[in-house]
Amino acid sequence: MNENERAPMTEAMYYVLLAIHKPLHGYAIMNAIREASGGRVNMGPGTLYGILKRMEKDKLIVLEDSDGRRKNYQITSSGRIAFKQEYMRLTKMVEDGDVLFRGEGSNEK
Repeated sequence: MNENERAPMTEAMYYVLLAIHKPLHGYAIMNAIREASGGRVNMGPGTLYGILKRMEKDKLIVLEDSDGRRKNYQITSSGRIAFKQEYMRLTKMVEDGDVLFRGEGSNEK
């Protein structure tokens, strides 16, 4: 699958890429996700490290450095492209659904 045929991201993947626009370690990533989502998304270590492993394999992120205890991850250029594509997909979905909130095509009052 090439970059143009990428499957939609999970919410967790989206927030991980959002969080690591600068190098961060696991605990800081969890805090950045919580902050970026206004507390709506709280990711545990098991979920986070599973996603990090998958995203590293898919070359969306890279292990920036490690001091043995803390591993700092950063988004790659492929990860930035994937994030932008997902952002655009989500934005289009919201625009498409906006018709309901403007009342067009709805007989509800």
